[in-house]
Amino acid sequence: MAEGSNRGEDPISSKRMRMDTDPNTAISEFLTKCDDYQLFQLTKFYRDRLEQAIEGGVDGVSSLLTYERHFSGQEHRKVVDLVEKGNRADSSKLLLNLVMEKGSRARRVMWESFVKMYHVVPKLDKILKEIQELGPDSFDYMNIRRGLSEIPSQLKDVQQKHKETLRVQTETLRVNTILIKEKVKIFQLVTLYAELTVISTVRDRTLVEHELLARGRDHEEWREKHLRRELEKIQTDQLFQSSFSPTKSSSGSSAAVSGVTGIGKTTMVQKIVYDWAIGKIYPHFQFVFSFKFRDLNAINCKINLRNLILDLYPYFGNILGELWKNPEGLLFIFDGLDEFKDSIDFADNRRNTEPQYMCTDPEDWCEVPDIVYSLIQHKLLPGCSVLMTSRPTALHLLEKAEISVWAEILGFVGEERKEYFNKFFEDQAVAAAVFKHVEENEILYTMCYNPSYCWILGLSLGPFFTQRDRKQQRVPKTITQLYSYYIYNILKNHGREIESPRDVLLKIGEMAFTGVSEKKIVFRNGDLIKYNLQPSQFLSGFMMELLERDDSAQSVVYTFPHLTIQEFVAALAQFLTPDPGDIRKLLSEAHSKEDGRFEIFLRFVVGLSSSQSARPLEEFLGPFHHQTICGVIDWVKEKVEGEIGNTESKTGKRDLLNTFHYLFESQNTALARVTVGSVETLRFTRLVLTPIDCAMLSHVIGFCDTIKHLDLWNCSIQCEGLQRLGPVLHRCQVLRLGRNKLGDSGAKLLSAALRNPDCKIQELGLWENGLTASCTEDLFSTLSTNRSLTVLDLSNNKLGDSGVKLLSAALRNPNCKIRDLDLWAVGLTASCTKDLSSALSTNRSLTDLNLSNNKLGDSGVKLLSEALRNPDCKIQKLDLNDVGLTDSCTEDLSSALSTNRSLTVLSLGSNSFTDRSVPALRSLILTRRNLEWIRLWRNQFSPNGKRHLESLRESRPGLRVTV
Repeated sequence: MAEGSNRGEDPISSKRMRMDTDPNTAISEFLTKCDDYQLFQLTKFYRDRLEQAIEGGVDGVSSLLTYERHFSGQEHRKVVDLVEKGNRADSSKLLLNLVMEKGSRARRVMWESFVKMYHVVPKLDKILKEIQELGPDSFDYMNIRRGLSEIPSQLKDVQQKHKETLRVQTETLRVNTILIKEKVKIFQLVTLYAELTVISTVRDRTLVEHELLARGRDHEEWREKHLRRELEKIQTDQLFQSSFSPTKSSSGSSAAVSGVTGIGKTTMVQKIVYDWAIGKIYPHFQFVFSFKFRDLNAINCKINLRNLILDLYPYFGNILGELWKNPEGLLFIFDGLDEFKDSIDFADNRRNTEPQYMCTDPEDWCEVPDIVYSLIQHKLLPGCSVLMTSRPTALHLLEKAEISVWAEILGFVGEERKEYFNKFFEDQAVAAAVFKHVEENEILYTMCYNPSYCWILGLSLGPFFTQRDRKQQRVPKTITQLYSYYIYNILKNHGREIESPRDVLLKIGEMAFTGVSEKKIVFRNGDLIKYNLQPSQFLSGFMMELLERDDSAQSVVYTFPHLTIQEFVAALAQFLTPDPGDIRKLLSEAHSKEDGRFEIFLRFVVGLSSSQSARPLEEFLGPFHHQTICGVIDWVKEKVEGEIGNTESKTGKRDLLNTFHYLFESQNTALARVTVGSVETLRFTRLVLTPIDCAMLSHVIGFCDTIKHLDLWNCSIQCEGLQRLGPVLHRCQVLRLGRNKLGDSGAKLLSAALRNPDCKIQELGLWENGLTASCTEDLFSTLSTNRSLTVLDLSNNKLGDSGVKLLSAALRNPNCKIRDLDLWAVGLTASCTKDLSSALSTNRSLTDLNLSNNKLGDSGVKLLSEALRNPDCKIQKLDLNDVGLTDSCTEDLSSALSTNRSLTVLSLGSNSFTDRSVPALRSLILTRRNLEWIRLWRNQFSPNGKRHLESLRESRPGLRVTV
């Protein structure tokens, strides 16, 4: 029978154990009859007393647990070492922490050891006698002690108590400061909380690379969409409004909120709970119950929803039965699905058919994943509402879940970034100085959409603008330098609290590296012991700043303040180890992981090879291994040289881009010149680039002395990315920027590059960039002064007649060097052709002109024909596909071209010519001896008309007629 499944009758006999019974036998029988959950309750209830009670015999309990293979030899030695050093309190605390982590069987063995040793441990003897006296009433006793018997007379009384409890729990924020005088500052939630942008949809739910990078790449695009009102923002009090739900459900509502690490999911949940508790939002919910998956990990036995709630809110007692009667008034919040150790498979049909997976009653004893599943799928308490938060990496688990509303936290938008720094620093002058530095640094500013990054920036940069003696030092600009100063400040304020900071950081770094390798962000006492870290060290501010300890759960857990801090410490460890090993092999193996888990780690490793990043840390940690530094530099050199010509595939382009990021982080000028100094072509087509990527590319291109060709077609760089590239654009000869949503503001940035006296741009591709007539005056004015530009592609933009009129004026200027002009689908009509015709009559450079997919019509082409008659017209290739031509214009066109001496290629496809035009076209082909190719496909010729035209191919060698 499943443990705890038959809860209708107590498994313990109702007959009281008599005091004259052999204590060993009586207690053993009692423990045997306890199911796993009762033993879990027993351990939790007596835990504080047990910590004191077993101090005298903790090594014996540890020995038994080791013999029974619940403890590893290393864990046992750690417990015993504490005893031998006289730290028995820490030793017993550690033992109980480990036991709670191990699970049901370990708890049972521990209690069995208590029975064997109670007679020599007075405090333990007292606890066991108390349990023996109470017998099966022990659990009633525990409930009374926890306040479960104090059942309120009315439901609203318990609601008021619950709201007051939640208000007290959520009204403050604890913020680490890394300052020695004030390690932690307590803020009122309402004064520090900064509103985040939450959108009523979720972007791609599967990521193949580091999620922080992936979200950063398209964050600016989504931000722009929001600002243009194409994206609907959702308030936190709207998460359960049916207007945001694509599916309607009569059995309840479930919402999922996604967001990358540090974006503010947990703080948002805290604010939701606080606002409900003070009556600000969700008045239709009578009760809100909030759980963290991190805490639920500690429950490793069966439990029911009733006890899950009572463990956190014992004052509900037996009144929960009244709550079950109105599930519509209940909201359950589960925070951090990505931190849950168990998998919840919503696609598993067994949950709907096999009893052991089903949980339909709040009194049913089930595994925790089954309870969560049943609440979300409305099988348990149908009608209740559920809110779930998760990092994007775990969203795939919810694909088959009955989620009514999907939302995503984008983080800070626009002025919200500045608002955060204003709230972070009490001194507004410092806030302004820090924000100004961040705003002027593209890399740092783009990071600021994430509150955790803002927090790290505030802690790391603040001292540079508050201490006079530091102002002359170089303020960090790369992310490696930034994190170096973050750790530097911790070492400066807390380094004296431990004997060997280098040794401790190495151990933490090794643990962090394992976490990065295994995608693990939550650590337990067993993990610390494995890396010879002492849990008791967390009394020091030094350790508290590197790892956050959370003992609100059933067992203690540790996390780094942010995933990127874990990655940085993992990278730092590579330079501290006394036995570096083959660093190039390690880096290559990490780089080979296609899911991108090591991407930020690799950037940090390369960044730490730079003296600018290493110097502050070496002040406290001693010199970094020279062998490691040289190995890292050699690896980067090898990667750049191997990938520079391998950009045909998307993977190859991504690899090169990442390697360029390593080059940027290294800030190694000599390495950059050796590796990219002679590069002529860089191609990243169809690879989405963030402003950070563009800033890095600008840095790298600065070292490319021979750069000629930069192809960024369809890279979604937008105006902000182009701005980052601005300083180097004029150095390229061929610049392809099509399909990048540059807009008119982007065109103005390019105008500045074209005006640069050192501009070398010969070919500029701007097709499909959302350009309008608004940008044309600025852009086309450069054509009169620029001496290099000969090829200009403006196709598929909305220039319109007014825009092309301005272009025509530029073409009339004798200094204009444009040879090839593409105006395919730019919204032209016959209205602009008079100006265009005038330009063609005088321009001496233009030879290729594409006017296809515009509504020129017969009247427009008749005007163009006037220019073609002019003997000064130099057009050699003319494209007039799909411009609305009919038989009415063929005589004018044929007549005009009969005197033209330059035209060699003419495209007239996708128009409405019929057999009536065949004579005029035949005359054109026969008289225009320089004509090499005429395209007439997709017109309305009859088969006979087509044959007549095709037969003209024989009129002279080399002539091509496409019908």
